[in-house]
Amino acid sequence: MSSPSTASQADKPQPGQPLSGKKIAFLTSQIGVEKAELESPWQAVIDAGGEPTLIAPETSPVQSMVGDVDKDATFDPDLTVADATATDFDALVIPGGTVNADHVRADDDSVAMVKAFADAGKPVAAICHGPWALVEAGVLPGKTLTSFPSLRTDIANAGGSWVDETVFHCPANGWDLVTSRNPDDLDAFNATLTDVFAKA
Repeated sequence: MSSPSTASQADKPQPGQPLSGKKIAFLTSQIGVEKAELESPWQAVIDAGGEPTLIAPETSPVQSMVGDVDKDATFDPDLTVADATATDFDALVIPGGTVNADHVRADDDSVAMVKAFADAGKPVAAICHGPWALVEAGVLPGKTLTSFPSLRTDIANAGGSWVDETVFHCPANGWDLVTSRNPDDLDAFNATLTDVFAKA
C-alpha cells in the first residue's frame, strides 16, 4: 500500500478548503504504528485540502498494527527522517501505537525533528503514546496535554501537566499542541488538529 489514504483521484480535495496549500508531516517508526491513528488523521488532512507526507527513519514499509497486537496494512514512507526538515512543512502529526512510539523516541533524528517543529513555533498533534516523542524532545515544560494514561508520570517528569480529556489544545510557549488519548478520540482529534493547522 503506497500511502495511508483510501481516497481515489476523484476524491482529491479542491483549493479553498481549510488546509489547502498546507503540508503536513506524519512521523512514525517502521513498526507498530496504530493503524487508525495514522489512517484517520491522514484522511482528515486530505479531506480538508492538505497534503500529508509519511516520514520514517528508513525507506522500508511502515507496519501498522491494530490494538498493538495484530499486524495490518503496510505503508511506504514518502521521505526518510534524514531527508525531511521541519522547514518544509506547516505542521506535524505523531500517531501512537506503543511499539511505534517507543521506537520514535529512541531515534535521535526523529526526536530532533519533533523538537525542530516546536522550536519553529509550528503546530504538533500527537495521540495515544505519540507524546513520548515530546517527552524525549524536552519540549513539554509549561505545556498541558493528554495522552494514553500510562504516559502521565513521564509527562509530569518532563515538566508537562497531564489532563484526562478527549482532546486538548495547548497554545503555551509559542507553539500549538493538540493531543488525544486513544483511537476512540479520533473524531475530536481530527477536528481540532484541522482547525489548529488551518491557522498555521
